[in-house]
Amino acid sequence: MSAIRPNTQQFKELAQSPEKGVVVMLNLLKFKHAADGEAGSGQKAYQRYGDAAVAMIEERGGRVIWQGRADQILIGDPAADWDTVALVEYPSRQSFIEMVSNPEYMKAHSHREAGLERTIVVACTPVLDRTMEEVHP
Repeated sequence: MSAIRPNTQQFKELAQSPEKGVVVMLNLLKFKHAADGEAGSGQKAYQRYGDAAVAMIEERGGRVIWQGRADQILIGDPAADWDTVALVEYPSRQSFIEMVSNPEYMKAHSHREAGLERTIVVACTPVLDRTMEEVHP
């Protein structure tokens, strides 16, 4: 099972990344059947978080690029299935860090924790302006 929050080392590595431009966060989400400590399903609890988070993302110049239902594991362990996949773009890693460090975000995050069984979030750097040798030395 994955953690719902980054550990200290992961957060530190994100903050110290030499990448300064746009970052896209790949979010893999598995919802709890019933939310912890809240009414409704895990998906409904996560939606409460999502409504607040999208407003904060957009306030910082970010945007949700794409979100959809994960239908089938094509390669990998079918038991490690996901309910939703989302791609969220931020102007920079720093803008992401500032958002998740904000007290308003922390309040909304309680819904995320109540609703998620597990998650994986991967910080991705666009490679459009790079050669493949720069990406994989």
